[in-house]
Amino acid sequence: MGNLLPDAVPLPTTLLGRFERLGVDIDDVLSRAAIPRSRFTAPSPQGSTAELFAFWRAAEEVSGADVGLRVGSDPLPQHQSVATLAALHSPTLGEGLAKLARYKRLVCPEEITIERGKGEARVRFEWLRAVTAPPPTLIDCIFASVLDLARRGTGAAVRPRRLELTRRRAHERVLRAHFGCEIRFDAPADALVFEEDVLAAPLVTQNAQLMALLLPGLESALEKAQSPRTLLDDVRSILARKICGERPAVEKVAKGLGLSPRTLQRRLGDEGTTYQKLLDEVRHLSARRLLAHTDLGAGEVAFLLGFEELNSFTRAFQAWEGTTPARWRASAR
Repeated sequence: MGNLLPDAVPLPTTLLGRFERLGVDIDDVLSRAAIPRSRFTAPSPQGSTAELFAFWRAAEEVSGADVGLRVGSDPLPQHQSVATLAALHSPTLGEGLAKLARYKRLVCPEEITIERGKGEARVRFEWLRAVTAPPPTLIDCIFASVLDLARRGTGAAVRPRRLELTRRRAHERVLRAHFGCEIRFDAPADALVFEEDVLAAPLVTQNAQLMALLLPGLESALEKAQSPRTLLDDVRSILARKICGERPAVEKVAKGLGLSPRTLQRRLGDEGTTYQKLLDEVRHLSARRLLAHTDLGAGEVAFLLGFEELNSFTRAFQAWEGTTPARWRASAR
């Protein structure tokens, strides 16, 4: 699916803020990378894979080889992406990383793979439209951010088993100090390797930011003129809370109501509806709100609502509104 996406990589404005906070001359970086600063005035800035790589090479020239580690471990919550917020809202680290992988499939030609075997979990990133090797600083930033997510999400001092890098040996002491593990150079692929059981570690984070993105306006829309509350109202509310970056399974919703999945399905049938119809209703309301009141791209909206493919979201939205998400957003504004 990923190789069908155009060569358009998100360039979030928060990225500039992170560099500037760390004292990096971002105007010098952009000048060296031949990327105009005006590019970032668009609601959802994008660039090609080549431009992303040029940006990170320029960042190393301006700020040194450790800039990727510094940016990737920046803990400020306002610098977190929608994907990171959704990942931190997951039950386990493995599910959080799976959300990140689905996000990449939906929004850009980048692929995350998580390979399990022999007691290990290897996390790899691949740029599907790349014609050159990714800059080491970009790899460092990504792996540092994954490790930071694991540590903040679990509330534990997670340590990788090792770091595998395709580059020649360089800055080993700095990398070892940051990741706290063995470093292997000249590897076949770049990979951050964990003990496999780390993926089952529960995440203790609850994302007020992500919930705030979805819920205000949505909950009031769901609960408007709903007194007294019914089973359908309760299901809608639980779906609204659990839909953040995933398609909530009926088992999860039933558990939140203290019912078995079969009992919930039967009672919904008695009310003349189904679980899928209620999920579609909440997704529809959420999609309208996110398109009307945020600058999130269609791929990001699809990700937040638990769709596996952008085309699936587009087809669903056309069935709801009779037009595409982009045209609906233009008319709504």
